[in-house]
Amino acid sequence: MQAIIVHAPHDLRIEEIPTAELAPHQLKVQIKAGGICGSDLHYYHHGGFGTVRIKQPMVLGHEVSGVVRAVGEAVQDIAAGTRIAVSPSHPCGVCRYCQEGKQNHCLDMRFYGSAMRMPHVQGAFRQEIVIERHQAHPVADHVSDGVAAMAEPLSVALHAVRRAGLLVGKRVLVTGCGPIGALVIIAARRAGAAEIVATDIAPKALEAARVVGADRIINVATEAEVLQSYAQGKGSFDVLFEVSGTERALRAGLETMRPGGVVVQVGLGGDVNFPANLLVAKELEWRGAFRFHEEFAMAVEMMNRRLVDVAPLITASFPYTQAVDAFNVAGDRSSQMKVQLAF
Repeated sequence: MQAIIVHAPHDLRIEEIPTAELAPHQLKVQIKAGGICGSDLHYYHHGGFGTVRIKQPMVLGHEVSGVVRAVGEAVQDIAAGTRIAVSPSHPCGVCRYCQEGKQNHCLDMRFYGSAMRMPHVQGAFRQEIVIERHQAHPVADHVSDGVAAMAEPLSVALHAVRRAGLLVGKRVLVTGCGPIGALVIIAARRAGAAEIVATDIAPKALEAARVVGADRIINVATEAEVLQSYAQGKGSFDVLFEVSGTERALRAGLETMRPGGVVVQVGLGGDVNFPANLLVAKELEWRGAFRFHEEFAMAVEMMNRRLVDVAPLITASFPYTQAVDAFNVAGDRSSQMKVQLAF
């Protein structure tokens, strides 16, 4: 079967690879849809990010959905023909962090399409894949393949919102409204946020933020003074989700925070000069949010029960045979939010 493999920056190939043998507790899955993530784009354009670099050919992709085509002999609770969202996360379950319930910090994590370890963990942008039973989450008939593939980024957003603590009645600022930022808006609203203000510099991203529920959108490239008005009286917001990964957005956001507020850092943009004086003077809490674990099942259940609508964030879909075109389009923030591949 065919897979989308990155060899070097801007060297993306569709190649034949074998399908693994099916073990007793595994499922053979036909992939139906896959979303192109920011990390996929970094591998494609730059060969990696930070210290993580491609050292060998790697199948990309970790936001996928599919259909079960065969089940291992020990699997009794799911049948061939079941449509599923596939969790790309495979923690070991035995290290000290897994035993503490912090599976997202597993010491032997195997996360699809990741060059963080050698050999690299091959991804899921392929026609067929063999997965562990626990990675399969059945989706309802009304959930499309594309929407099901959004379970993974929604899981990231749900984990970030859980890291913020209680949001009922809180005023929330989201800086950076790409797919994850927009999904944070959705998750924060479900968690009870009373007001959500979103900022970005891209009109397309801001419009998406408005569509999914932001009460106010601010283009900080053209109306930075509007955001600055929220800094009066020691600040307006109880919670900041910083999703852009930029130092400028973080500083501007901290200035609008009320004393005792919580900052959840979601975006990764490299090291920044952190304005510690604002953190100290306002007694803020700065928290990180990394991947997810149990939130994947939560994301699928919310989709199945129609508690969230992520469909407006899917802006394009390409046949996997046009992967290069899809990756080039996906990097255009002026016109796209989530670009997906159809297998």
